[in-house]
Amino acid sequence: MREIIFDTETTGFYANEGDRITEIGCVEVINMLPTGRELQRLINPERDIPKEVTAVTGHTFEMLRDKPKFAEVAREFLDFVGDAVLVAHNAKFDMSFINMELERAGLPPIPASRFKDTAAMARERFPGSPASLDALCKRFDISLESRTKHGALIDAYLLAEVYLELNGGREQGLAFDESAGGAGKVAFPARPPRPAPLPSQVSEREREAHAAFLETIGGDRTLWKRLGLV
Repeated sequence: MREIIFDTETTGFYANEGDRITEIGCVEVINMLPTGRELQRLINPERDIPKEVTAVTGHTFEMLRDKPKFAEVAREFLDFVGDAVLVAHNAKFDMSFINMELERAGLPPIPASRFKDTAAMARERFPGSPASLDALCKRFDISLESRTKHGALIDAYLLAEVYLELNGGREQGLAFDESAGGAGKVAFPARPPRPAPLPSQVSEREREAHAAFLETIGGDRTLWKRLGLV
């Protein structure tokens, strides 16, 4: 299944009060594993950026002044996303900004049904525990060393790892086999036969003790003796 893990950086918290997107980062995953395809764009927000936001993202209006406006990258973003589900942390926040920018660009919004929220997934799985991206990275032992500032693409890659863990982690290596007659069937990798059987690790003393125990619970009537296991 193809999904897009994405994150946005913005000038503030309120899409309906004039705040704008300054960066968008997208990572393509198939069956919850990154494919290597990504999209990252810095965006001219067409307004000032508060100092407290710059302290978090590193973005200033001066560094973004010559970057494309969202309307100029909107079609590229939509083409990259296609019809995939959009996975974000606190998805309502990112959804509100994406759809606000699409509306400004004269494009239809993306339906809420196409967004998946990893924060809600984490709260359901770990009720009462912190559900921030940082907290989940620490819970799943995901390194934050590459992140000196909050960057959309860096955070999207971190979220891709968190998303995998929230869905069973590395056990996803037992991939769903869609070629075997439908989704939901697990394809276990074939193991080659052992070239020679392993020798028994049971000592003669242990064997005699086991035989004596079987006599106390039924002797020849026990399942072990009927199957020739003793």
